[in-house]
Amino acid sequence: MEEEFHGEAYRGPTAIAEPLPPQTLQETHVPRGLLEGLALKLLVLEGGLSILDLAERICLTLPVTEELCNALRKEQLCEVKGTIGRYYRLDYHLTPTDKGKAQALELFSRNQYAGPAPVPLTEYDVRVHSQSIQQVRVTPADLAKALHGLVLDAEIVKRLGSAAVSGTSAFLYGPPGTGKTSVATRLRLIYSDSIWIPYAVEVDGQIVTVFDSGVHRRMTPPGISESDRRWALCERPCVLAGGELSPQMLELQFSAVSQYYSAPLQMKANNGILIVDDFGRQGIGPEALLNRWMTPLDRRVDYLSLASGAKFAVPFDVFVIFATNLNPQQLADHAFQRRIPNKIILDYATPKQFMEIFRRECEVRVLSPDTGMAQWLVDYVTKEMKQPLCQSYPRDLLQQLFWAAAYLGVEPQLTIDALEQACRNYFPISEKI
Repeated sequence: MEEEFHGEAYRGPTAIAEPLPPQTLQETHVPRGLLEGLALKLLVLEGGLSILDLAERICLTLPVTEELCNALRKEQLCEVKGTIGRYYRLDYHLTPTDKGKAQALELFSRNQYAGPAPVPLTEYDVRVHSQSIQQVRVTPADLAKALHGLVLDAEIVKRLGSAAVSGTSAFLYGPPGTGKTSVATRLRLIYSDSIWIPYAVEVDGQIVTVFDSGVHRRMTPPGISESDRRWALCERPCVLAGGELSPQMLELQFSAVSQYYSAPLQMKANNGILIVDDFGRQGIGPEALLNRWMTPLDRRVDYLSLASGAKFAVPFDVFVIFATNLNPQQLADHAFQRRIPNKIILDYATPKQFMEIFRRECEVRVLSPDTGMAQWLVDYVTKEMKQPLCQSYPRDLLQQLFWAAAYLGVEPQLTIDALEQACRNYFPISEKI
């Protein structure tokens, strides 16, 4: 159904104000003891650091880092072991004392986090709302660029555009092989702006990591940035969860070893897209999943729990796409369907669409089909093989052709005989034994 998409979609400069760095410990709005402990752990892990290097590791400004270091020195947890002239200033090299090492060991037993300083939950809440996916302007040109290479009805494209503008949730449903996953994953390309994502959030004295290099793609801020380095400038995220989705993935992930939390999938997807692929075939039943998201889908807020039992609210600013082969009416009752306002069916291709997809797939592989070959394939698939015209068949059948040629050690040849053999190898055939 699609050509391979090469290269990056255009990413324009962000129109969202960058977070300003705190200049004092009080302005971080994070418990002082947590930051002092984090600084001490970093000093012990590195065997000592200059104040400038510590500021880089903890992602805080130099004035705030100096405040932390002065506090650690007063408590005799670290000491100065020389000076360094650098960056037109005198820098101090700090090393932990024996007392500092002992206290760091105790801190590590409680929490092994040793990364960028967290941001407070309140700031995270404000930031997510300020860069909401529902505030992004989506135009027909944006959608055309994102869906380039796909063969879709104009009416389907229009409905996809309406769903994207809503920024809420959508069912993409229809038979297998009709391009639901391809369409869903392409929708992320409509967003040309960037957002700020924290490395970690502080909640009730606990650390919750949010930034995930497997999900979030960092961008380089335009010009010289003086932003708060506890935040990373990223593309809007697109999280894909398939059959592996479990109830645990929707809650805070607490590591008994590291003693800190990782954000659930929907929190990592905030301000972006979350695709639930093959919905209805997960380990968690569709009813259980929809029950879990009843409030988030309706009120755009989610509630998470710490191991202590304390609950807290986080924004649920996610465009959720449920891609499924099953009928939404069989998956959800009326209350759930109301909370998923966009329901778009992707049905089998028409003969004309199928032949266009076949032409494009041949073009990608530098193959030149004979006149009438596409029509022959349509007739053979529907009449001889008695199969519907799935959008994925042209790609899959041409792959069969290439595999057969590779096995024989010859150049792939696009012939009727080769396509017929590919069909017989690909489609199941009922035969009497």
